Amino acid sequence: QVQLVESGGGLVQAGGSLRLSCAASGRTFSSRGMGWFRQAPGKEREFVTTINWSGAGTYYADSVKGRFTISRNNAKNTVYLQMDSLKPEDTAVYYCAASKSQWGGSSPGDYDYWGQGTQVTVSS
Repeated sequence: QVQLVESGGGLVQAGGSLRLSCAASGRTFSSRGMGWFRQAPGKEREFVTTINWSGAGTYYADSVKGRFTISRNNAKNTVYLQMDSLKPEDTAVYYCAASKSQWGGSSPGDYDYWGQGTQVTVSS
């Protein structure tokens, strides 16, 4: 069992930055890939980024590549999402998820545990 709690969301102006955190409970965090997804009002949940169990492998959606950075600290059972150069279209609820495997993935079906989400709003 893994419980995930996101924090760090809020309101920011376009061009600004936010850092999201996802604190995990459970003994399997360090052996799981992790991911971030987001969902805007009226839209489906979409993949943002993923990181493998060790942190050595990452993958980003084209829409955030070069602006967002995922990282993890296995000693702290925490995964982070640094978001820079934010745009109004980044506005969404951001969800942290724990993968079924060591490798993460870009599909919601690759994950079996989800956080409750944190709202990110980017004003123009």
